[in-house]
Amino acid sequence: MGRILDYIANETNGKCFTSFKYCYDDSTAPNIEYGSSQEDSYINMKEYAESIHDPSVRDMRTIAHMAMQGSPLFKFFLDGSRRVYKVDDIQYDKKVFPIVSGQISVACCGREMNTDNTFKQFYKVVEEAYPVVSLPITANEEGIDNGVYFNNLCNKINLLPFIKNEGYEIGKVLYYLTKLEGNETLENKGIARIQDEMIDCEKRIVSWLMSKHLLTHKQYLIKDGSIQYKPMKHGDYKELTRIRNNYRHVVGVSKRFNPNLMKDNKNQSSAGQIANLPLYHRTPAFMWKPGEEWGNVNFAIWYVRIRERRYTATPYSGILKIEKMLMTGDEAENGLETDEVDMITANIINERNPVCYGNDVRWANHLYPVYMTECFCKSRFKSDISFINLF
Repeated sequence: MGRILDYIANETNGKCFTSFKYCYDDSTAPNIEYGSSQEDSYINMKEYAESIHDPSVRDMRTIAHMAMQGSPLFKFFLDGSRRVYKVDDIQYDKKVFPIVSGQISVACCGREMNTDNTFKQFYKVVEEAYPVVSLPITANEEGIDNGVYFNNLCNKINLLPFIKNEGYEIGKVLYYLTKLEGNETLENKGIARIQDEMIDCEKRIVSWLMSKHLLTHKQYLIKDGSIQYKPMKHGDYKELTRIRNNYRHVVGVSKRFNPNLMKDNKNQSSAGQIANLPLYHRTPAFMWKPGEEWGNVNFAIWYVRIRERRYTATPYSGILKIEKMLMTGDEAENGLETDEVDMITANIINERNPVCYGNDVRWANHLYPVYMTECFCKSRFKSDISFINLF
């Protein structure tokens, strides 16, 4: 049994079992699909989220060419990664629960341009990288749903001599609720808790950028992945309405998406229309209103093709899903100005080169600055063997 696990078992009056340790990301162990499959997640294409209500796809080539003559719209790029591990099973009250651990790495990188708009440097702006442990809430004998007990446990672990000597520090001890619903498993709940912590870290970095006045109408941020944040029970930024203004100059760009979530006015999937997008064309922007449960924050969502279809592996390779939160009351009802949607799309098209072909199988859907940020995040991880042996 590992030294951290020894201490956790003794401190929480549990019993560990020296279970097989492995990385979920490298095995056939259950994986979590964090996207919602609820019917209300469908985006009905009857409602536009831009001022021009034209069902036809829009050709962005001329606008993208014009955008290249000026300064790039996007200066900052945000990505988060995590690696998750099963490190043991622990018994409380004659029931056995998994102990899940993980490495979280979230970073924002920036790009500096010369006065003639040529590339100068790509640099780290801010990062957060730390290991976490996810325990069942029953590790706290009182079973109270708050973080005080687990924060104190984390502080005690970090005072252990071997933790200090090896240069490690546990960032947080998280906890997951043990009541299961539907097809949930305890392992999945432990993993989801780590995923939520990574998302909270991303929100914290966006908040920091706003506090430093780094995000402006001339300096946008691309966040890798969706900004359709699901409701969270934990974390400093769990309420989307309170952090919405931080995302005024943030665009979410997803390499992977479910194309069937777009439906036309006949309630049919628009997956075929998205797959058949011509090069450098975008769909209209459509409105998604998730409702009160999601904080009454509405989104504009559209798709653009940045790679030629005949050079890619699948119908959706080379297509990006773009999202933007709607800020004002007018935007929430009527969407964005079409000129703004075009400006954002044109600048995203201009970020497509150079490509990471040969370095990443997702090359067709990558924007190179985002790829570089992702590589930086993953470079902060300890090796799996080194990390697992810590426990």
